[in-house]
Amino acid sequence: MKFQKAHTMRGEVTIPGDKSISHRAVMFGSLSEGTTEVTNFLQGADCLSTIDAFRKMGIEIENTPDKILIHGKGLHGLQAPSSVLDMGNSGTTTRLISGILAGQTFTSTLTGDASIRKRPMRRIMEPLSMMDGKIESVNGNDCAPLRITGAPLHGIHYHSKVASAQVKSAVLLAGLYADGETLVTEPTLSRNHTEIMLRYFGADLQSEGKTARILPEPRLEGRKIDVPGDISSAAYFIAAGLLVPGSEILIKNVGINPTRDGILRVAKEMGGNITLLNENHDGEPTADLLVKHSVLHGITIEGDIIPTLIDELPVINIMAACAEGTTIIRDAAELKVKESNRIDVMVQYLSAMGCDITGTDDGMIIHGGQPLHGTEVDSHLDHRIAMSFAVASLVAEGETTIKGSDVVTISYPGFFEDLARLCAM
Repeated sequence: MKFQKAHTMRGEVTIPGDKSISHRAVMFGSLSEGTTEVTNFLQGADCLSTIDAFRKMGIEIENTPDKILIHGKGLHGLQAPSSVLDMGNSGTTTRLISGILAGQTFTSTLTGDASIRKRPMRRIMEPLSMMDGKIESVNGNDCAPLRITGAPLHGIHYHSKVASAQVKSAVLLAGLYADGETLVTEPTLSRNHTEIMLRYFGADLQSEGKTARILPEPRLEGRKIDVPGDISSAAYFIAAGLLVPGSEILIKNVGINPTRDGILRVAKEMGGNITLLNENHDGEPTADLLVKHSVLHGITIEGDIIPTLIDELPVINIMAACAEGTTIIRDAAELKVKESNRIDVMVQYLSAMGCDITGTDDGMIIHGGQPLHGTEVDSHLDHRIAMSFAVASLVAEGETTIKGSDVVTISYPGFFEDLARLCAM
């Protein structure tokens, strides 16, 4: 797909439902008794992979234009799948469902696309094995395909080496089937959607500081869930509104969970004009975001804020490239094991656009303020790379071509249409 520089961006946009919350609604609804009704569900490829997996395990899920209805069968209601469970491109589905499957009475095999089959699974295999779970990498490389043989599980206190909501969630979900309490302590608090939603469904789960504790065998009950807009998807319009001269964009109903709002804190520290309107703090907090063009300056991004914006760092790189001064990003080695090696890919293509950027072992150094020009970008089948460089194209001279741009359907099927509409208004 080809892109040109934008003159200005104006209007309103409603972001699709949060991907992390949509995944969990299907999983926890399937393990509950009764029907769970989900509105504003993200109809992206990743979340559809989650629906497909639970349907294969005997859960009736109605996917209508207005809502998702999940007819749960309780904690022990899953059935052995008749075929391999295909996770597609979804790391969240792969890692979270592994915790659930570890405590079942049947054997299952998980696979996925080429990207999933390269992503590290040792980080969940290790704690699940410590719980007496039987999980193995079929090819012996600590990646999918994974074969999981359900077994009686033992509660543990796991001290995670990484701040990862996927690791934490896999262990907590396995803890639903353990013989005693299960605790997870992280080096830095990661996003807490699992803790919020499991409590809402009826789990006995407590959080204190960086430790979450869950008791086994709760009676989960079906609930109604209205999924807020995904801040990770909103990030591209936040960046575009700040960078394109004369822009003013209102982004409606965005989730502003404090374990996910690092993009807002970084943007404001860089000098971004962002106003939160219509804040609602019942359950998952939400707000409308009013974003206006701003002159940005470089900052240092490191430490505890990194887990709150790890998925937004590619588009933050674009903001940094356009900011005056130097931006330094540290403690973000996790970028290397996403859908692509996002450090290498961002350095390669931002350099091709004229940015002075250097990759490091755990981040990058960006000397901003140089004019960008169009180039050809390979998305590496990474939705966040494709969307980030679509934003870069809005401030770059000449034409930018993004190969594999249709990968955005993983998290935001209508992204390019929304972007074009705001550019045309």
